[in-house]
Amino acid sequence: MLEIPGTSFFSLVTSTDIVFRSAVDFYTTLGFTALRTFNSEDIFSTGVYDSANALDTIKETWLHLFDGPDSSPVTIKVRLLANLDVASKLPEDEKASKHKQIVFQTNDISKIKQVLEEKLQTKYTTIDDANISVCDPTGLSIGFVQNKPPAAPETSKTDALESNSNETTDSNTDKHVNMTSFNRHATSLSSFKRKKIAILTSGGDSQGMSACVRAVVRTAIHYGCDAFAVYEGYEGLVRGGSEYIRKMAWEDVRGWLSEGGTKIGTARCAAFREREGRLTAAMNLVTEGIDALVVCGGDGSLTGADRFRQEWPSLMEELLKTRRITSEQLKGHEHLTIVGTVGSIDNDMALTDSTIGAYSSLDRIIEMVDYIDSTAMSHSRAFVVEVMGRHCGWLALLAGIATEADYAFLPERAKSPLVWEKELLEICEHHRKQGKRKTVVIVAEGAIDNELKPITPEIVKDLLVEKLGLDTRITTLGHVQRGGTAVAFDRILATMQGVDAVRCILESTPATPSYIIGVKENNVCRFPLMESVQITQSVAEAIKNHDFDLAMSLRDSEFSDHYENFQILTLGDVETKKAERPLNLAIINVGAPAGGMNAATRSAALYCLNRGHRAFTINNGFSGLVKHQSVTEVKWLDLDGWTMKGGSEIGTNRSLPEIDLGQIAYNFQKHQFDGLLIIGGFEAFRSLKQLKDAREFYPAFRIPMVCLPATVSNNVPGTEYSIGTDTCLNMLVNYTDAVKQSASATRRRVFVVEVQGGQSGFIASYAGLITGALAVWTPEHPMTLHSLSEDMEVLVDNYAQDQGENRGGKILIRNEKCSQVYTTELITDIITEYGKGKFEAREAIPGHLQQGDRPSSIDRVRAVRLAIKCVKFIEESYDNFSSSNSSFSESAFESENDSYDTRSINLDDAAVVVGIEKGKLSFTDVDHLWENETELELRRPKTRHHELIHEVSEMLSGRLRLLGKRTSLF
Repeated sequence: MLEIPGTSFFSLVTSTDIVFRSAVDFYTTLGFTALRTFNSEDIFSTGVYDSANALDTIKETWLHLFDGPDSSPVTIKVRLLANLDVASKLPEDEKASKHKQIVFQTNDISKIKQVLEEKLQTKYTTIDDANISVCDPTGLSIGFVQNKPPAAPETSKTDALESNSNETTDSNTDKHVNMTSFNRHATSLSSFKRKKIAILTSGGDSQGMSACVRAVVRTAIHYGCDAFAVYEGYEGLVRGGSEYIRKMAWEDVRGWLSEGGTKIGTARCAAFREREGRLTAAMNLVTEGIDALVVCGGDGSLTGADRFRQEWPSLMEELLKTRRITSEQLKGHEHLTIVGTVGSIDNDMALTDSTIGAYSSLDRIIEMVDYIDSTAMSHSRAFVVEVMGRHCGWLALLAGIATEADYAFLPERAKSPLVWEKELLEICEHHRKQGKRKTVVIVAEGAIDNELKPITPEIVKDLLVEKLGLDTRITTLGHVQRGGTAVAFDRILATMQGVDAVRCILESTPATPSYIIGVKENNVCRFPLMESVQITQSVAEAIKNHDFDLAMSLRDSEFSDHYENFQILTLGDVETKKAERPLNLAIINVGAPAGGMNAATRSAALYCLNRGHRAFTINNGFSGLVKHQSVTEVKWLDLDGWTMKGGSEIGTNRSLPEIDLGQIAYNFQKHQFDGLLIIGGFEAFRSLKQLKDAREFYPAFRIPMVCLPATVSNNVPGTEYSIGTDTCLNMLVNYTDAVKQSASATRRRVFVVEVQGGQSGFIASYAGLITGALAVWTPEHPMTLHSLSEDMEVLVDNYAQDQGENRGGKILIRNEKCSQVYTTELITDIITEYGKGKFEAREAIPGHLQQGDRPSSIDRVRAVRLAIKCVKFIEESYDNFSSSNSSFSESAFESENDSYDTRSINLDDAAVVVGIEKGKLSFTDVDHLWENETELELRRPKTRHHELIHEVSEMLSGRLRLLGKRTSLF
C-alpha cells in the first residue's frame, strides 16, 4: 500500500492523449482507482468538481488511493489540456510535474520494484535498499520509501479485545459499541490481513437474518475481503462445493433488507455433530481459502461453532496427515476465526438484551392480540393466547406488557398450581369487577408449574370457564410469529451486528477468543461466546433444578424490570406495596403526538394508583390548563386499552408554560400537585426549563419534575432514544418497502422520500439504513450543488451496474429541513432531467403518517419501563424537597441489574430529563443540558448519536464504494 505524507491531492497536466492515457495507466497499475473520466462535451460532469479551467480541459480523470482511515486519501487529477499555455496560469498545486518531487511511502518496496519492472517495464534509480525513484509519463519525479514497521497501537483496558501470544486474554472484558456511534480505533486497515469471510445461518429462522448476511457480505467486500455465504447452514458446510459455499458479489444481496427469514437457508445437520462431519467441513473451508466464519444462530449453533474452532488445529493436522489438503493449502489457515451473531425469536441468549428477530416476533404477537382485543371486547370474552418460548418467557412477558394482558405464564417464574390458580382467578375477577369487558392471558409454550408439569392453554381455559364462567377461546399463533419482514429495530440490530462482526474478525488474532455480538441498552457489545452460551444453558438447568430465582437472575438486565412492572400493572392494588406518603402526580403531554405517549401516561398513572398515590392528567397541554383548567383525576378503568392506541388520549399541543405562568401556578397549587411528569419532545424539554426557572417567583413549581422524551425527531438532549422513534421507523419501513416495490416494478424509477425530523437527521439517517437508500440528505450534511451533482453521478453508476433481473428501483431519503433551496419536488425534477429517459423520479411524502397509528412493541415496553422509573424518581426526590437533606440517593432507582447515571442533580431543585445514554439509564438536570448540550436555535442536542449510522448506511448502500471512499468505522 502507498501513502504520501503530508499530501492528499495533486494535479498532472498533459498536452497529448498518449501521455494522458499513459499517466492514467501508470498510476492505476500502482494501485490507484480511476473513479471518473470527464470529457469536455459533458458540461454537467465538468461542473461536478468546479474546476477553474474546465473550459480548457479536453479530458480529466480522478485517481484515488486509500490506505485506511488514519491515512489521508491520496487523489491525483490527470488533465488533458487543449493548450499547454494554460498551464502557466494554473495554481501552484497543479504545477507538480514541473516543480516538485512526490514521495510515496510503501509497506513493501520489493513489490513496487516488481510492478515497475514487470508490469510497467519502467527503469528506476536505486538510492538505497529502502529508497528508489522513477519518472512518471508526465515527467514528474516520484520517490518510493520503505515504511518502518508500525508500532503496536495503544489500547485501554476497556478497548482491548485481543492480546499477543505472551499475554492472557481477559474473558470478562466486554467491547461496547454504541449502535449510533462506533468506537474509533487508531489501528490502520493496512495492518490487517485481508481475509476470506464466510457467513452461515443456523437453527430456527428469524426475521433479520437476511439483513445480517447482507451487512457481513457488503462490509467484507467494502474493506477488500472476499465474502462467502454458506447455504443451508452447517449442512452446506459439510456438503461443500460451489452449490453450498458461494462467493458473494455486492449485487447478490440486493433487496435482502426487506426479506424475512434467511435467504441462504438453514437446516439441522447431524453430520456436523460428529468429528468426521467437522473434518469434512474444515476441508471445504480450506479448499475455498476461507479463514473466518460468522455464524448467525442460537446457542446450539454457536456452541457448535466454538467447538469447531477449538478442534481446528487437530482437524488441520489430520487433513494434512491423510493428504486431503496440501501443506500449501494449509499455509495461512492454521487458525479459524469465529464470530457469532445471535438470531433467535425467543430472545433466550444470555448477556445480550435482544437477539435478531425477537422484536419482529413480538410485533407479530401484539398485532394479533390487538386484533383479538376488539372481538374480546365485543363479546366480553376471555382469550388464552399461546406464544413461542420453549425455555424462555421473554415473548410472553413483553407481550403481556404491550397488550395489557391480565396474566402471563413464564417458564422462569413457575409457581405451584395452588398459587398460580389463585392469582389468576383473583386478578381476572378483580379486573372484571372494575368494569373490564375482556380478559387476555398469555401462555408461553414452555410454561410450567413448580413441579415442571406443563401449563397448557387448555388447562387455563378450563379454569376460567369453570371458576369464573367466562366465555373463553384459545388462540395459538404458531409460526406466524417467525413470519414476515423484520421490523426497523431488527434491521438496525442485524446490520450493526453484521458490520461489527467483520470488524471483530479483522481485529482478531489467534489469541482472541470467539465472541458474540450483542446489545446492551443502545450499545452493540462483544461478549465471550462460550460464557454467554454457558449462562444461557444454565437457565434451562436452573429451571430443571426448580431454582426459579436463579433462572430469573440469569436473564438479561431488563428482564427483571419488565417482570416487576408487569406485576405492578396487572396485580394492581391486590398485592402492590403502598407508599408511606401518598402524592398527587400530574401528567401532561407536550408537543407533537408520538407512538407510546399513551403507554407512558397509562403506566405512570397505574403505578401511582397501585402505590396509593393520586394521578391527574392535564388535558390538551398547557393551553388547556390555562384556558379551561382541564385537569382530570384518572381511575383504573379510564386507562383501559391506552397502551395499544397511537396519538395522545389526553391531548397534546406545542404551547409552553410562558403563555401564562401565573395561571398554571394557580392550578398547580389548587390541585396540590406534588410532582410533574412531562411527556413530549423539544417543547416538553423547554417547558421543563421554563417551569424550573419560574420557581423563584412561583412556589407551586418547587416540586420534582421529570421530562420523558417522546418525539419522532429524537431531538431532546440527554438521551439517545425517544419514545415514538421506533413507531415512526416501522411506519417508514412499511411505506418505503411498498414504494421500493413500485420502483422495482418499473425497473427504472427513483423515489425521493421526504421524512420528518426537523433540524435533526436521526430519522433520515436510520431510514436510510433500514431501507437501503442510495443517498441520505440530512441537516447535518447540507445539500449543495456539488453534493447533488455527485449523487447524480452515483445514481448513473448504480444503474449502469444493474443487470437483467437485478435491475430495480432506488430510494433516496431527504430530511424535510436539509435544504431550503433543493426541495423534494426540485430534486425529483433534476433526477428526471438528468436521467434523460434512462430513469425517472417520483416524490413520496408520508407526512404525518410517520407519527404512526399502532405503537410499536419497543415503544410500548420502553414507555412502560421509563414512565415507572420517572415516578419512582419523583417519589424519592419528593422526600428531599420535604426535608433539608439534599444528598442524592440512588437506592430507589437501582435494581441489581440496573446501572444509573445522575449528572448535576440537586434534589432540592430536581428538574430532570430521563434517557438512555452510553448503556445506562440516566437522569440529567435540565440546566446542565440547556447550557452544555443543546443547540437552541436548531432545536437539537450538540451530540448527534446518529452520525455514524449515516456513514454505515452510505457504506452498505454502495454509495461510498461508487465514490471510492472508505468509512471511518475502523
